[in-house]
Amino acid sequence: MVDSFKFLPRLIAAFYRNQQPFVEGDLPWSPLGKPLSQCRVSLITTAGLYRKDFQPPFDTEREQAEPTWGDPSYRPIPTDSLPQHIGVSHLHLNPQPILEDLNVVLPLELMRVFVDEGVIGSLAPQAFSLMGYQGFPPNPRAWLETSAPQIAKELKRDEVDALILTPV
Repeated sequence: MVDSFKFLPRLIAAFYRNQQPFVEGDLPWSPLGKPLSQCRVSLITTAGLYRKDFQPPFDTEREQAEPTWGDPSYRPIPTDSLPQHIGVSHLHLNPQPILEDLNVVLPLELMRVFVDEGVIGSLAPQAFSLMGYQGFPPNPRAWLETSAPQIAKELKRDEVDALILTPV
């Protein structure tokens, strides 16, 4: 069994263990309607990534001033982005491993290999990044009411069949 709270301080781990999941109704399940080799795939990460050359970072200044708040916005990341174009804007993780190998949170290189090998049909033109920290206690309502519907609209427009989530 995986201990998701292993590296958290005991008091914070106890707090999270006693939280009720933020779920309204049944979790949706959509079976894949065609072979993965025919699917267009996209990625989504909660690592707080952004394109340094044309996107603002996530709002860590407000989060520092209001530690119970987390930036609920998102950033579309073009999947042809090179690692040197990507920045990390997240106060709750060590950015060094991500900056050394972007694939630990956004495996674009691996997805390109999978396209070349025919494992997946194609890679969508954009991936998406969110800020994983959503306050303390966590409040994902802004994600659910704003960011998630916007991302879903973009995924539908891009005709994405499958989405890979890399949570941090």
